[in-house]
Amino acid sequence: MSSFKTMLAGKCPRCEQGKIFASKGNIFLLRVPKMHEHCEVCNYKFDKEPGYFLGSMYVSYGMTIIEMLIVFGTTFWFVPLSVFFILIFATLFLFSFFNYRVARTIWINLFPY
Repeated sequence: MSSFKTMLAGKCPRCEQGKIFASKGNIFLLRVPKMHEHCEVCNYKFDKEPGYFLGSMYVSYGMTIIEMLIVFGTTFWFVPLSVFFILIFATLFLFSFFNYRVARTIWINLFPY
C-alpha cells in the first residue's frame, strides 16, 4: 500500500508520481471528476474491471456519514430545524465530488493490484 501522503495527493499507487484524476470536476457546473485510464508515468491501469469501483461507494458513504455527524454536532442545538436541514443538504451537495474523488483514491490504494 502506498503512503498516506500519496493517497491524499491523488497519485498513482504504483509509482506515486502520476495523477489519478485528469480533472477535479465542478459541482456548480455539474462536471463530474474525470479519471485517467492509465497512469501517465508507469502506465498502471486504474479501472481494472467493470464494477471495480463499486466498493468505493461504501467508502464515500462512510465519509458522508462522518461529515453529517460533524454538521449535526456543531449546528443542531444552535439553529432552527429548517436551517439545520438546509445545512445538511448543502453539505451533502458541496462535498459530493470531493467524496467521489477521495473514495476512489482510497479504494485504488487499498486494492492496488
